[in-house]
Amino acid sequence: MLDFSLVTEFIPFLLKASLMTLELSIVSIILGLLLGLVAALMKISTIKPLVWLADLYIWVIRGTPMLVQLFLVYFGLPQFGIELGPFTSAVIALGINSGAYIAEIYRGGMLSIPKGQTEAAQSLGMNYGTIMKRIILPQAFRVSIPALGNQAISMLKDSSLASLVTVSELMMVSQRFAATNYAFFEFYIVAALLYLLLTTIFSFVLNKIEYRLSVSDH
Repeated sequence: MLDFSLVTEFIPFLLKASLMTLELSIVSIILGLLLGLVAALMKISTIKPLVWLADLYIWVIRGTPMLVQLFLVYFGLPQFGIELGPFTSAVIALGINSGAYIAEIYRGGMLSIPKGQTEAAQSLGMNYGTIMKRIILPQAFRVSIPALGNQAISMLKDSSLASLVTVSELMMVSQRFAATNYAFFEFYIVAALLYLLLTTIFSFVLNKIEYRLSVSDH
């Protein structure tokens, strides 16, 4: 028989672990947004080496499992004298992984902007940097919001992999308590509900942002 009363006394610890999951996800997403923007700008560049480098980054990251990337950062880098803590390693691995997907989202958003706007800006004497900053990127960001939201939610769920490098996030804490209390189903159900709550909050916030941006366009 299921006994969820076993979980009750551990709820504060699970909530604390949920905050760690949220923190890990947000920092990783921010890193992914920055890396994705750089990679997207490199990919639409007219400088071939930058395009090739961006293509290589996206190809390698999207073509290999995130778990392998996480292990390379946490277990592999120490072989070269680079030792990072579990949280930092997880942020770097998750950020690099999401950056490859976000780069393609950004690129699609940039390419969706009519070329006529760029030509009009050039005729007014704007340089490339000004055009990107004031015209292309703001519009591309608005167009990309739904896809970026989906990527953020995926990142939050994928953050559970950080438990494999001893980050005390929701999944690891749930596993530890489930094993010590022999209540695997109960703890994993509660963990699933907490993940569902976090993704729902993410969705709500992102929908609000998308709505505000759509209103501002009118």
